[in-house]
Amino acid sequence: MKQKIGFVGLGLIGGSIAKAIRQHDPECEIVAFAKSRETLELAAQESVIDVSCSSVDDNFRSCDYIFLCMPVSANNESLSRLKKYMHDGCILTDVGSVKTPIHDEIIALGMEENFIGGHPMAGSEKSGFSNSKATLLENAYYILTPSAKISAEKVEKMSSFIDSLKAIPIILDYEQHDRVTGVISHLPHLLAAGLVNFVKENDSEDELMKRLAAGGFKDITRIASSMPVMWQQICLENGKNITAVLESYISLLEQMKNDVENKDASALYDMFSSSKDYRNSIPDVSAGPIKKAFALYCDIVDEAGGIATIATVLAGSGINIKNIGIIHNREFEEGVLRIEFYEEEASRHAAALLQKHRYTVYER
Repeated sequence: MKQKIGFVGLGLIGGSIAKAIRQHDPECEIVAFAKSRETLELAAQESVIDVSCSSVDDNFRSCDYIFLCMPVSANNESLSRLKKYMHDGCILTDVGSVKTPIHDEIIALGMEENFIGGHPMAGSEKSGFSNSKATLLENAYYILTPSAKISAEKVEKMSSFIDSLKAIPIILDYEQHDRVTGVISHLPHLLAAGLVNFVKENDSEDELMKRLAAGGFKDITRIASSMPVMWQQICLENGKNITAVLESYISLLEQMKNDVENKDASALYDMFSSSKDYRNSIPDVSAGPIKKAFALYCDIVDEAGGIATIATVLAGSGINIKNIGIIHNREFEEGVLRIEFYEEEASRHAAALLQKHRYTVYER
């Protein structure tokens, strides 16, 4: 029997899920509502959706799955409209990075028997349907947070559905999800933003710190370039957990300060050794909440046209460069030229190609 799947919102994540579904199940019927008429027209032109809706209306009746892919506040507004179109077999889900607010709304509306929260740990610095792609979810963790009253059969069905899209489903309690992401995602973004602003506020008039802050500093603060509005909303939505995490981290900083102040060699060594071992044990097999940078470093001769030659070699093989630049501070990085790519496969292809042209390449 042909499946029917609905989308409320069709941006980067919603569009990528819809494209992955279309690729996996070409015969399914996809209906979608989006605030942008242009988005719906583009999705229809690309045959991603079958029905474009001007509102959440009767077209959503009899759906097997409905994905809420708008900001949290907009998703909550859609719930009351969707309630009258739900049936026993329908699974309602969302894609938000904070789960408690929507679960609270679902409980208030009595929709728990149909709802499984979702958080695909995938994304891009680009936004909108035009930047969505069917492969965005591949090998990315996709957290599912079932409501207390939903059946085990529906949870298994949803998990299998996510697995069919080549993502990796993980089932968590929604409160546990918000605590975990508060530590591994929300805290790092706050620290990166704080560190960048700390350097900015303490820099000299000639911006010496800014000039020297290349290489390692720019890499560890890369996520500070994330969308301000999105992270503002995450902090507001997950404030309780983030506050608790910050309090714990401040205590850790105080301990580090004391160890440095007291010249406690043993404690300092243990801290750096422990962090090194734990970080090296973190697997690279799946995308986590913070997106990996696909970059390589390359030695080049200091001569006119050196960078242009490399760019030409890569362009000749159809490899798109996201960013390229000279590394002046090489204390923590090998290679004088840093080249960043949009995808891991492009980075690997570029490394092999440059090595073939006798360049010395250091991969991250």
